[in-house]
Amino acid sequence: MRLAVPGTGLLPAAIPSPPESVWHLGPFPVRAYALAILAGIAAALWLTTRRWVARGGGDDTVLEIAFWAVPFGIVGGRVYHVLSSPDAYFGPGGDPVRALYVWEGGLGIWGAIALGAVGAWIGCRRQGVRLAPFADALAPGLLVAQAIGRLGNWFNQELFGGPTTLPWGLEIDPTGVTFPTGYDAGTLFHPTFLYELLWNLAGAVLIVRLDRRLRLGHGRVFWLYVLTYTVGRLWIEWLRIDPAEQVLGLRLNVWTSLIVGLVALIFFLVLGRRHPGRETTLDLDRPRSRGPARDDHQQAAEPTT
Repeated sequence: MRLAVPGTGLLPAAIPSPPESVWHLGPFPVRAYALAILAGIAAALWLTTRRWVARGGGDDTVLEIAFWAVPFGIVGGRVYHVLSSPDAYFGPGGDPVRALYVWEGGLGIWGAIALGAVGAWIGCRRQGVRLAPFADALAPGLLVAQAIGRLGNWFNQELFGGPTTLPWGLEIDPTGVTFPTGYDAGTLFHPTFLYELLWNLAGAVLIVRLDRRLRLGHGRVFWLYVLTYTVGRLWIEWLRIDPAEQVLGLRLNVWTSLIVGLVALIFFLVLGRRHPGRETTLDLDRPRSRGPARDDHQQAAEPTT
């Protein structure tokens, strides 16, 4: 990182971008983006398992459900990315085949959540557990996974914001394909990957603490996650300058964040009125069979991320 020393004429401080995003083990490429995604998935599985067990679930259930949810989520994320940024694949000079190259980067969170939820529903049905409490256990882990996944964007030098003179501006290789036209080679850009990383980690901590304090259930933790993420994505999206589909002069993801965030707020409030507190059962076919809610000893076992 370059450091600024007032009055010395040194270059302003900056966050350097990694010089490489792909390494090779013999003939096999190892991509930083793929490693970030895998690390995020692993972290989410670990945290979700702890929260699920603390709610009374089996410690092997999360992995079984992830077997369905993760592939569905990756496919959904890629489809949303391609549909929201089609020019790179179907525009002039685009290559439709590259739409299949997930390892190069480009997963839209909204598609990942939507289709991942379908996979999670299938997994929950097969495991005989309810989707809502599983989604509540998963919610903070999703934010942690998204935070780690943003490191892949850093390595790929992509999805950065507009120019800035702030001391944490991001350096982008001016000879690289992601450097935007019309800017000088020394221009620094908003590190939106870092903004979202920090926002998501802070959101995960907040959600875990609110869940412990308020004993949220019936899907309210999940909708709180959606609301938290959309608020952050809304202001971060305003900073980004990468090509994106526009609707009425606004980026598609701005509209998506507004609409999804409003839906999340409505669900969070309505579920709170209809189902205060937490479920007393996780099972599909045996309602109320798990007896009373966890005692204080069980609650203390829940992670304090």
